[in-house]
Amino acid sequence: MIGQTSERGRRRRGRSAEAASAPSRDVNYRQLKNPFPLMEVFPADQIADMHETALRTLQELGVKCLLPEARRLFAKAGARVDEDTEMVFIGRDIVEAAVASAPKSIACHAGARHRDFTLELGSLVFQPGAGAPNATDLERGRRPATGQDYLEFLKLTHHFDVFQMISPQVEPQDVPTNLRHYFTTQAQMELTDKFPFFFSRGTPQVMDCFEMLSIARGLSDDEFQAGAHCYTIINTNSPRTLDIPMAQGLIDFARNGQMSIITPFTLMGAMAPITVAGAITLSHAEALAALTLTQLTKPGAPVCYGTFTSNVDMKSGAPAFGTPSHFQASLAAGQLARHLGLPWRSAAGSASNINDVQAANENQFGLWGCLMAGATVIIHSAGWLEGGLTVSFEKMICDAEVLNMVAELCAGAQAGKAEIGFDTALSEVKPSGHFFASSQTMERYNTEFYEPHLHDYANFGTWTERGSVDANHRATRVWKGIVNDFKAPPTDSDRIGALHEFIARRTAEGGAPPES
Repeated sequence: MIGQTSERGRRRRGRSAEAASAPSRDVNYRQLKNPFPLMEVFPADQIADMHETALRTLQELGVKCLLPEARRLFAKAGARVDEDTEMVFIGRDIVEAAVASAPKSIACHAGARHRDFTLELGSLVFQPGAGAPNATDLERGRRPATGQDYLEFLKLTHHFDVFQMISPQVEPQDVPTNLRHYFTTQAQMELTDKFPFFFSRGTPQVMDCFEMLSIARGLSDDEFQAGAHCYTIINTNSPRTLDIPMAQGLIDFARNGQMSIITPFTLMGAMAPITVAGAITLSHAEALAALTLTQLTKPGAPVCYGTFTSNVDMKSGAPAFGTPSHFQASLAAGQLARHLGLPWRSAAGSASNINDVQAANENQFGLWGCLMAGATVIIHSAGWLEGGLTVSFEKMICDAEVLNMVAELCAGAQAGKAEIGFDTALSEVKPSGHFFASSQTMERYNTEFYEPHLHDYANFGTWTERGSVDANHRATRVWKGIVNDFKAPPTDSDRIGALHEFIARRTAEGGAPPES
């Protein structure tokens, strides 16, 4: 035993220079592939029946489409349109042609080339919680979201590589609605080089955002139109209604070659049938109707199929997330997306009111439903509380830890000679010894394992000596440190100056109200 200890000590001292120069860990969570086996909730024949029923629903029951221009596009393609009731009855041949023209792979161009990614079946992209009117953290409490909250969430989103897309985050309610899109777009152009999000709130606002992005990124009209440089999220009004701003958004983004992520928000027992199969069939029909509108506007326009289906609490009527039904709905949506061959969007999320164990359980259960379903884009993967009414700073940090670990799994494990380590580990250590100082360990100890930004692996005594700080309060320290130390990516000063001039001019002209 003494001899072994002495030998290990000499080995450690002999490698001190090597240890000092060991490389630091470098990760890339930007272009992920889903490594998990896909899970199915329904047999293939039932999925085919759901698809056929959705087509029948569109043709026989129709969808209510409130935008006249959208109804004209449907009518021109051969759909039966009743102008008195604003109902559109879409034949299966029209839908099938639209699905055929929708791209199966979408190249998404961010502000920097290393931020680019491709949406297709098998790829994996995460977004944090989105579109909430409120923000919350342990120090400032729950409040209507402000411009400061928006900027801070944007900095957190940029900081974590595992978020490849900027989400709507929170609504900066202290910024007037006719000017809000200037504030959020300027922030995205100056504080991040990731793939940006623009709301579809009327053609004037959308065109302003397109112009601002083109100015800041130095894109000509042709370059902008030639690829997807931004995206929007389109929600249908279930059941079977496409309202004016959403239909207009589909047209505006498709016409300009930008991506729409279609998201029927169907809650079982409320805006959708109470069964998983019925709710997903309705969601599928609505998604197909919206997708068809994009392709009638511009064949080949980038569009992402999607659904967000969960159940309600039948005692209160409140939305519930991270439930078994939510999990099953994600699996069914994945089967239908693969039936079409299209990239698709799903979502995690939580109905909990605070960042507690319920919030963690719901978000992770919903997240794994998306992963096992093969979702391409997972929205609301971090920070989302109260069924979307609030985004939490601490929860965003807690959830990002889980997403980072998922991203680690995407890289896969290796089992070559270097990893097995017969010469560098197994043969170096005698029976009853340890591998702390083996050649393999010394070479890899800085790079082999995931390094948590939140989790604390100290034993109870050490944790107690450090103040017994729980994960929620550690998360406060983490997000504040990220915000305080934030450094924006480099930008072109001339382009940013031109962006400021555009915003100043449009603001002086009165901005653009959120109207179609």
